[in-house]
Amino acid sequence: MQDFSTITNAIHSFLLSFLPGWLTTTVECVLIGVGLLLVYALLALFYIYYERKVCAAFQCRIGPNRVGPWGLLQSFADMFKILIKELIHLNHIDKFLFALAPYLVIIASMLAFAVLPWGNGLQIIDFNIGIFFLVAVSSIGVLGILLAGWSSNNKFTLIGALRSGAQMVSYELSIGLSVLTMVCLAGTMSVGGIVEEQSDLWFIFKGHVPAIIAFVIYLIAGTAETNRGPFDLPEAESELTAGYHTEYSGIHFGFFYLAEYLNLFIVAGVASLLFFGGWMPLHIPGWDSFNHIMDYIPSVVWFIGKAIALSFIIIWFKWTFPRLRIDQLLSLEWKYLLPINLFNLALMVCIIVFGWHF
Repeated sequence: MQDFSTITNAIHSFLLSFLPGWLTTTVECVLIGVGLLLVYALLALFYIYYERKVCAAFQCRIGPNRVGPWGLLQSFADMFKILIKELIHLNHIDKFLFALAPYLVIIASMLAFAVLPWGNGLQIIDFNIGIFFLVAVSSIGVLGILLAGWSSNNKFTLIGALRSGAQMVSYELSIGLSVLTMVCLAGTMSVGGIVEEQSDLWFIFKGHVPAIIAFVIYLIAGTAETNRGPFDLPEAESELTAGYHTEYSGIHFGFFYLAEYLNLFIVAGVASLLFFGGWMPLHIPGWDSFNHIMDYIPSVVWFIGKAIALSFIIIWFKWTFPRLRIDQLLSLEWKYLLPINLFNLALMVCIIVFGWHF
């Protein structure tokens, strides 16, 4: 399998040949930042089109089909439209916090992007507490949502922000315990180490029943964390207009819109990392010829393909199940998911101690 570290090392050596060390690092940081922004924008445009087409299929419609062939340019048209929309300035709001909130939401997803293993040797940063860092920075987004709802000085935005805060704080527990279950199986919190541990078999198969339970709970909690249906109470249109971002317009509204889709990709990407090997191909012990063929598929294709496939399941949730009430949403977490998760973690520890995993 191709190792992208040879390419990145070659670029690093090339820059060092005519630039001092500190300037080389600066240039590399700028290149990585530009690359992240480009991937960020392209993924958001793809997911907008992807969800519209999936939603149309569920509702027996065609979906976007006018702008460009098969409607492929519809997302670009929407992007240009939102970029030229006027930013409406409101009175009686906290202007600084109101302007800061969408950037906090964007920063949270950008920091999470830095830890994702995009391919073999294609990871911005990998250190021994990578999973802890990922869980920590992904929690920053709720601050932006709370600030947006509070600073707008609007009862609908405040209710939406409070709902989102309660929902995200609750379901963070289930996500954390699901992640911890797989970290116990991997024996490391390094993102690269978790991927390498799955070189012979993915954790979803290696971890027996606890891995499957952790995966199902992670998908449910991840859907709730991204405020997507059937957990979209913070922006319930029938009750709260648009929830916490009711008062936002133009590019500021676009930031919230982008962050929702990019958080969808991050949740799916972390699921592929923890349960399906990240960029690691499907290897079956004893099937050497099959494993050799799988190695020909580029690692980037493996990771992005898994993330998009898991995103389909989360989109499927939204267009299948009706919205829950707030009491149902919190009861699901505290009465069912959390106890099951705690028992599942203990079960995984027993399987590891007695060596019952593959």
